[in-house]
Amino acid sequence: MNELVNLVVQRTGLSQEDAEKAVAVIVDVLKQRLPQPVANHIEAILAGNTSTIGAEAGGLLKGALGGLFSGNK
Repeated sequence: MNELVNLVVQRTGLSQEDAEKAVAVIVDVLKQRLPQPVANHIEAILAGNTSTIGAEAGGLLKGALGGLFSGNK
């Protein structure tokens, strides 16, 4: 998340403290509005830790497609 804060500082001229507050607000809004499986990983994504996210996304997609093609409604 520090990388995002630094980008906000560089691109907007906000102070480090104000940029941290702005990023925290944005992260909170994303967590509230994104589907729960995605929202649970926002912090990890911003930290660059995406190692388990791909596997979980694949499992979710496989389950959704399986239901779609199995004829179950």
